[in-house]
Amino acid sequence: MDDVKNIITTIKKGELKPIYFLMGEEPYFIDQISGYIEENVLREDEKGFNQMVLYGRDVSVDDIVGNAKRFPMMAERQVIIVKEAQDLSRTIEQLTDYAENPQPSTVLVVCYKYKKLDKRKKLHKAIAKNGVIFESKRLYENQVSTWIQSTLKAKNYQIAPKASQMLVEFLGTDLGKIDNELEKLRLICPEGTNINPEIIEENIGISKDFNNFELRKAIGMRDDLKAHRIINYFSQNPKDNPMVVTVSLLYGFFSQLQQYHALGDKSKMNVAKVLKVNPYFVSDYTTAAKNYNMKHVSRAISYLREADVQSKGVGAANVAQGDLLKELLVKVMR
Repeated sequence: MDDVKNIITTIKKGELKPIYFLMGEEPYFIDQISGYIEENVLREDEKGFNQMVLYGRDVSVDDIVGNAKRFPMMAERQVIIVKEAQDLSRTIEQLTDYAENPQPSTVLVVCYKYKKLDKRKKLHKAIAKNGVIFESKRLYENQVSTWIQSTLKAKNYQIAPKASQMLVEFLGTDLGKIDNELEKLRLICPEGTNINPEIIEENIGISKDFNNFELRKAIGMRDDLKAHRIINYFSQNPKDNPMVVTVSLLYGFFSQLQQYHALGDKSKMNVAKVLKVNPYFVSDYTTAAKNYNMKHVSRAISYLREADVQSKGVGAANVAQGDLLKELLVKVMR
């Protein structure tokens, strides 16, 4: 995230490089940088003749180089953006000669999603010397909440930890999808709003009371009644609450609880660091650890592994997922 800010900051200062090679597993950050360049490097009256968007499936590396070597028309520079450049993965090394001697008046942006260049090869070394190589890494689930908070803070919004966690558990780690939902919230809520679970429920459709976060918390507290109410809700709304997601999140929770039991230093900040969770949620693990000893946690993990296989149709093809969840809950909490 800091790398994205640094790259955009240098571009704002007019410190442009002739090549930006944007690669890696997280497309959101690649789009963020290439989008900024597309929108801001040239004035609107310069873009007609001096800005070009190419697609990897439609062009060759020779086509890219040919366009990059052109001189700008009535402008200081030209911008060439190659989207979906991963479609050129078999021939991308042919860009080496150009990267070793790039056209100074061209800003070439290569969007190489879901793949990476081999650092040992000449192309990577040439771009690292003459341009910018940015590797866009996927955020871990525990990092996404922090990203949500910082993204909203930059727009003068705040978000409650539980509301942030609801978004992560409902939308996963797809930053593009999350950003779309955050944009909806920014359109609805005035600046300065502290986004709480009620706002999430009303405007995005995630129940603040019946979700995986609340189920995990209820299980940790051994609140049998609340846990069964949530499971019953999931059974009635299976499309919005797929069993495979619930089992995966519970497996992660009990695996973290196993780590918690093994810790010598159970201070709040150390637990948050080791388990990679927001310090706000450490108390949930402290409570759960009192209710589930190590033997119980190991047994729960075994049940969850079995349920994961069943949720995929193995050994329980004709059993409704709601029934499997109810059986799982009884085993885990007994």
